[in-house]
Amino acid sequence: MNILDIFENKFRSDTLYVVIPCYNEEEALPETARVLREKMHSLIDSGKISEKSRIMLVNDGSKDRTWQLIKSLHEADKLFCGVCLSRNRGHQNALLAGLMTAKSRADVTISMDADLQDDINAVDGMLDKYYEGCEIVYGVRSSRQKDSFFKRFTAEGYYKLLDSMGGEVVFNHADYRLMSRVALEALSEYGEVNLFLRGIVPMLGYKTGVVEYERGERVAGESKYPLKKMLGLASEGITSLSTKPLRAILWTGVGTLFADFVLLILFLVELCTGVPFGSAKLLLLAVLLMGGLILVGLGIIGEYIGKIYLETKHRPSFIIESIVE
Repeated sequence: MNILDIFENKFRSDTLYVVIPCYNEEEALPETARVLREKMHSLIDSGKISEKSRIMLVNDGSKDRTWQLIKSLHEADKLFCGVCLSRNRGHQNALLAGLMTAKSRADVTISMDADLQDDINAVDGMLDKYYEGCEIVYGVRSSRQKDSFFKRFTAEGYYKLLDSMGGEVVFNHADYRLMSRVALEALSEYGEVNLFLRGIVPMLGYKTGVVEYERGERVAGESKYPLKKMLGLASEGITSLSTKPLRAILWTGVGTLFADFVLLILFLVELCTGVPFGSAKLLLLAVLLMGGLILVGLGIIGEYIGKIYLETKHRPSFIIESIVE
C-alpha cells in the first residue's frame, strides 16, 4: 500500500467494533485478546479503520473469571471494552446485546467467537467488501475437511434442510459476519424472543458480500456448544424461520388416509379370495400408527404454541448489568 492509498483510507476510515460473546472463556481470552489487539492496531495503522475502533467483549453470565479478565483488559488497554449481562442468556442473545450496544458507537461491526476458530485475517476482506458498498458481509467456511464425518454430514444436511423449508440462510455460515450501522438499525426492528440471527440477517435485504476462510482449532478451553446446545439451536432455526413442519402434519394425515384407503381395498380383495385376515393385528398396527402420528403432530404444534406464548410476553432478550468503556 502506497502513501496515497493510506491517506485515502484514513480519510474514509470508519469506526469498527468487533463484538465477541464470551461464556466461561478465561482460558482462551488472554490469547484471543493478544491476537485481536495486533490485528486492530494493524488495521488502524493502515488506515482501514478509525482510532476510535474497539473490541467489545460480552460476558454472558460466565461462572469463571471471564468478567474479571475483561475488566483487566480494559484497564490495561482502552482498545477493549466490555458488556456484562445480568445472567446467562445464550450465545445468540449475548451477541445481540453486544451488537445493539455497539450500534450507536460504531459505523460497522464484526461478530466472531472468542475461541479464534474464525480466521482473524478474513476481517481485511470483510472491510474491503464494506468499503465497496456492502452493508452485510458473511464469513463462509471454504471447506469442512477438518470436521469429523458425523459433524460434516449433520451440519451440511441441516443447512440443506433449512433451505428446503424456506429458511433463507447462507450455506456454511455461522455468526462470523460484518454488519454496518444501517443493517444494525434494521436488525433492531426485529423484536423476536426466539432468536436465530443467521436466519434473520439475510431477511434484511441489503447488499451483501461473502469472504471465505478456513476454520481453525480452538486456541484454548473447551467448546461451549456441545451436542445438546447444537440440537437446540438447530430446532430454534427451523421453528423460528419456517411453518412447513405444521404443513407437513396435514400432508402426513392425507398420506395416512390414502394408505388406509389402499389397505382397505387390499383387505377387501383378500376377503373376496378367501384369504384369512387377523383383525387383532390390523387393530394393533392402526393404533400404533395413528397414536404415533398424533403424538408427533401434537409435539410440533406444541413447539410453535410455546414460542407464540413466549413472544406474547414481550420479555427482553437480555439485561445489561454493566458496561466498561
